[in-house]
Amino acid sequence: MSERTRPTSNNTRTRLSENIKIRAIEVIDEERWRELYQQYAVFYKVPMTAGILNQTWSWLQDSTHPLEGLVAKQGENIIGFAHFWPQLKPLQGRYDGFLDDLFVDPSYRSGGVGRLLIEALSEIAHKRGWRTLSWVTAQDNATARRLYDDVAVETHWVTYERAI
Repeated sequence: MSERTRPTSNNTRTRLSENIKIRAIEVIDEERWRELYQQYAVFYKVPMTAGILNQTWSWLQDSTHPLEGLVAKQGENIIGFAHFWPQLKPLQGRYDGFLDDLFVDPSYRSGGVGRLLIEALSEIAHKRGWRTLSWVTAQDNATARRLYDDVAVETHWVTYERAI
């Protein structure tokens, strides 16, 4: 199977998942991360600039910044990422985790990569004492929602946003 071949059967999906390694994002990942992050922005129809890429990358490389990242690798190829941060929960007097961005190269989707990223982040959350891990996605993102419905519970919270 070539690195860019989309899995087509359950056996192929299993083999793909077994060959994926999840680790913290590193400086050497920058070029491929930038490619994937631009694809992520296109998917959500969000304008992307060099300034945004530079700022987000600098946050991911700053050990004092709350934003952290994981990457999914097959061999030497980065095929997905997840960004996360500790989320204040004032009503509970604690921190929990927030998964801000999750993206898998389209040619690797349905192969278990997103699930592996969420599982790795769940292990981090457990070690940090976070009781929950939350995230949002577009209502029409059916592909991601199939995974999310399988690994988490949809909440009753409605999200609002006000431009300033």
